[in-house]
Amino acid sequence: MRQSQLFTKVQREFPKDEISKNAQILIRAGYIHKEMAGVYALLPLGLRVIERIKKIVREEMNSLGSQELLMTSLQRKELWEETNRWDDEKVDVWFKSRLKNNVEIGFGWSHEEPITKMMTHSLESFRDLPVSVYQFQTKLRNELRAKSGIMRGREFLMKDLYSYSRSEEEHQVFYQSVVAAYQRIFQRVGIGEDTFFTFASGGAFTQFSHEFQTITDAGEDFVYLSREKNIAVNEEVFTDEVLSQLDLSREDLIKVKTSEVGNIFSFGGKKCEQLGLYFKDEKGIRQPVVLGSYGIGITRLMGVIVEKFSDEKGLVWPREVSPFDVHLLVLDGTKDDSNIRKTADELYEKLLSEGIDVLYDERNVRAGEKFSESDFLGIPLRIVVSARSLEKGGVEVKKREEDSSTILSFQALMESFKEEGK
Repeated sequence: MRQSQLFTKVQREFPKDEISKNAQILIRAGYIHKEMAGVYALLPLGLRVIERIKKIVREEMNSLGSQELLMTSLQRKELWEETNRWDDEKVDVWFKSRLKNNVEIGFGWSHEEPITKMMTHSLESFRDLPVSVYQFQTKLRNELRAKSGIMRGREFLMKDLYSYSRSEEEHQVFYQSVVAAYQRIFQRVGIGEDTFFTFASGGAFTQFSHEFQTITDAGEDFVYLSREKNIAVNEEVFTDEVLSQLDLSREDLIKVKTSEVGNIFSFGGKKCEQLGLYFKDEKGIRQPVVLGSYGIGITRLMGVIVEKFSDEKGLVWPREVSPFDVHLLVLDGTKDDSNIRKTADELYEKLLSEGIDVLYDERNVRAGEKFSESDFLGIPLRIVVSARSLEKGGVEVKKREEDSSTILSFQALMESFKEEGK
């Protein structure tokens, strides 16, 4: 994409009404637009990052044999009354409204109830199970305070997966496969080394749920971490009894501030009993289906990545989630007929033909402004075509997180992409 065609611009100043680092940087860089507190629009650069995160998550969910669907945002009051979760005293994040005929409805903050009720139309026999489905869905939650930028919004994108099994044993096999898939996802987006499988409260359905907590000062949780065992315990269940169950000692744990980037939850058969989801086993006996729920906040994940990897110059995207693979800059050659410009144009077309996603800054602006904006946008690899680079026999190549650059010939540049699989 030619940068002159990108309608967003890097702003000179940070927004004055934001306190979270992720929102400050993303707004200034032109990735998101703030509509109101806790509500952000995804601009072209931001949407590219989200789509790359979704691609990774989708690949891992598909590898589990799960099927993608898309449920509705409008939800029936009666459905949630069946599980006693319509009452604001039970769920305090509901957005509710009324149709023209005065029927009360809710806006989806979660989808266990609608998807499980829908499954009553499809699942009857043991032969229909196990099955799992997932979606990327905009969730709406009436948060009392939305102060963490895109890490805690009132409107946000979430991947939620639901599994339906014939027995607890069958459920646990799938549950553990999701644990492994989540760990692969967090490795691929660049936060795997600081993200930990965490024991948390299981609410009314089970003793523990499990979270994936990433160490960051911008988080809202505290966990007690065992680096030796690579697990953590959420502060909410940090008791001597729990530590004994998990064979952990207080002396071996460190308290760290974290943000929850994923969660998985077992409902047993209770939720399906509430919603009338049963199947007939091999003996024809009616049994409740075992339900599991598995979430990843996609926009929150983007916010955590920004919090962890940005520096004083701006964003620093891990390669797998960057909006572009390469930021190509042309200097000293803004005239269309200059040799420098022609060389840069040819390189741009060559990179595109090799399947490399390029943001090409061909604008007629000062070199210093181009470099500064390039750093702020955070694309992992910068290539500069200039009179200086051509005199030295090629292009100037610099990784975003490094201070020094190197000169590569055009041939060496293309070979480096081939070696990296691009």
